[in-house]
Amino acid sequence: MNNDKKFKTVIGIDVGGSSTKIVGFKVFPEGEQEMIPPQFIRAADPITSIYGAFGHFTLDAGMTLSDIDRVMITGVGSTFLSQPIYELDCRHVPEFECVGRGGLYLSGLNEAIVVSMGTGTALIHAKKGKRGRISIEYMGGTGVGGGTLTGLCRRLIGVDTIEHIEQLSAEGDLSKIDLRVKDITSRKQDAETVLSGDLTAANFGKISDLATPQDLARGVSNLVGESILMLAVFAARSKGVSTVVLTGNLTAISSIRDVFLNNDEKFGIHFLIPELSQYGPVIGAALTGASEFETDS
Repeated sequence: MNNDKKFKTVIGIDVGGSSTKIVGFKVFPEGEQEMIPPQFIRAADPITSIYGAFGHFTLDAGMTLSDIDRVMITGVGSTFLSQPIYELDCRHVPEFECVGRGGLYLSGLNEAIVVSMGTGTALIHAKKGKRGRISIEYMGGTGVGGGTLTGLCRRLIGVDTIEHIEQLSAEGDLSKIDLRVKDITSRKQDAETVLSGDLTAANFGKISDLATPQDLARGVSNLVGESILMLAVFAARSKGVSTVVLTGNLTAISSIRDVFLNNDEKFGIHFLIPELSQYGPVIGAALTGASEFETDS
């Protein structure tokens, strides 16, 4: 480790099921932190993805190995890494800690339910305490996520790339797919039950024989988004928290984002999708290393 530098450099790597994200932070003695912009790499296997991401990142940032003081690794694919990357100081970080820490950092909040929407979905209650310490509680999760989106679309319409699904779903009509409250109740009953007529009564409960691939793509996106939304609402209510921070790859898909943004007021919960939301967990991993440097100093 180079002790003559004016700052320490920590790299965070998040190894997912089909991609790897990487980000860096410069940590100065005064406690200030400067982010090195994150990158996203897709690869067929975790090891290829890790080294590919690392190579691209260090090249673009103009770094050499001697510039890097610590590497923090997280994600489901991180277990495939059985030895340090180029003999650097590599440390594994629990994924849930990264999700919570990254969500608070990106949102600027002191407390929130942080949702990580990747291949599957995890919900974390994160709260800052004294001296900036962050408490993390795993609230649970669901297998409904990006894997569900691509898997169902592959089977239903023969398309499984996120870009194509998003393009198709933008032109889809949910009225040909989902059964809404207004389809099964009168206005009088609707008022008595305090339910919005636009709420979904049954995903795919009104599927039409005339439904197009666009309609089906929108229906699957809506099913995934609404399943996660309701879990987030329940988690927030159980903790008395008013804000849910959304992170992970699914936040980049407009039809998924719309599910949350269009329901922002219906449940009394504010859904926040911060800038760089896709990189929440990997930013959390790097920040864990940065906080360790601050503690050491």
